[in-house]
Amino acid sequence: MSDSNRLRLTVLKEVTFGTTPTTPRMRTMRTTGETMKYEPQFTNSAEIRDDRMNADPIKTSDENAGGVNFELSYPVADAPISIAMASALYSAWGETNSRDNDGVTDDVITEVASSGGVITVDTGTPFVANELVRNSGFTNAGNNGTFMCTTGSATVPAFVSQGLVDETSVAADARMKVVGFEGAAGDITAEATGLGSTALDFTTITGLAVGKWVKIGGTAAGDSFATGALNSWARITSITSSALTLDNLPTGWTADVGAAKTIRVFFGDMIRNGTTRSSMTFERGFMGQTTPTYIIQRGLVAGQMDLSYETDAVITGSFAFSGLSGEQTTTSLDTEPDDADTNVVMSANANVGRISENGSAVVTPNYVKSLKVTVNNNVRMNGAIGTVGSVDIGAGMCAVTGSIETYFGSNTLLEKLLAGTATNISSIAAKDNQAFVTTIPRVTFTSGAPSAGGQNQDVMIPLEFSASYDSTTVAHIQFDRFEYYED
Repeated sequence: MSDSNRLRLTVLKEVTFGTTPTTPRMRTMRTTGETMKYEPQFTNSAEIRDDRMNADPIKTSDENAGGVNFELSYPVADAPISIAMASALYSAWGETNSRDNDGVTDDVITEVASSGGVITVDTGTPFVANELVRNSGFTNAGNNGTFMCTTGSATVPAFVSQGLVDETSVAADARMKVVGFEGAAGDITAEATGLGSTALDFTTITGLAVGKWVKIGGTAAGDSFATGALNSWARITSITSSALTLDNLPTGWTADVGAAKTIRVFFGDMIRNGTTRSSMTFERGFMGQTTPTYIIQRGLVAGQMDLSYETDAVITGSFAFSGLSGEQTTTSLDTEPDDADTNVVMSANANVGRISENGSAVVTPNYVKSLKVTVNNNVRMNGAIGTVGSVDIGAGMCAVTGSIETYFGSNTLLEKLLAGTATNISSIAAKDNQAFVTTIPRVTFTSGAPSAGGQNQDVMIPLEFSASYDSTTVAHIQFDRFEYYED
């Protein structure tokens, strides 16, 4: 027999559409259930027989499609959920600078020297002075943490007086990742429109971009503004050498000179909907069988992605895939796939710090009860004579729709519905110093009406919405992920 609790779902991002490499590195995907199908399609003959019977059914093609459900946790870079999100958005994650040994000792990060605080790495995008770099996986505990780069370099960035210790053989799990930047004492200030600086040139910080979210302020008092309301989330609208203009400013935002403060600002990776298709190979292993059966599906594209935030519930989602070809076998593509990540699942009540509409948190008297978002690429599976299965996956319009249900405490949202006023919606889910931000930069409410359904009930307004082109982000939807930030 086979049990659902023994399913092993592994995923690979394909380089060539519909082709699995000869020796693939598969990654285990976390799922709460799946409806993937690789199955033949049959039809009956239309021949008329005098015995009133049918001939054998005729195979016409194969169907290669299905869905995967998940609970939202931080989407680790190159993990299956991140790969699937990129497929759903027809785009690629714009990642901040990093180096990663990725399971091989001394592969990319090769030495840490206490003298000069230098970390030797393979060449790549240069680390830049004032960037905050998050180190993890090093053997010596003193080399793990968040450090400010004092001298930038592509191969020997320095972190002077940061407490690094000698490490001549760097562990296989070692990773360096840019997570933000830090100003000199008293340099970064809070202005009416965002952040200002004198010495630090914001344009030199690699990875900052218009539309990207930032978290202002660190854990230590010396790394955050004295005005507590400033140490929160905001979104970049423009970048100059001396000014980071922001919107979605927190309530209570005010000027603060940041006297004697080395202000920290955190940011992460970002992805927006685009036009570049990416595909995956899936393998489902039914490990409860004496000899496991493996069902392989290739050329899978995420035609649809859904996210659901419900009060008193875990944040959930799903992907719907369409693909090219498949097979079943008793030989796994990868007998030792990468383990699934272990980041903790997020819930709507405990981990969503803010849901905003038009740049401001939706709070009393219109608290949000639920938020649902759908990305639908309107894909189509193209068949052709001589090929069993699909020969291509066509893409239609990227339609981003959803709903937001709030308490009907005032007519604020109803007025926007009736007037057809464009607005924006965002949500910030954070846990264990990691965060996932969803932004729909331009939406219009398309339906919804408050009603009193009976006695002793809250009056709600369930609003449907549809995204449209936003000239600032040139997108319908945007995800930001923060590998690390500080409260």
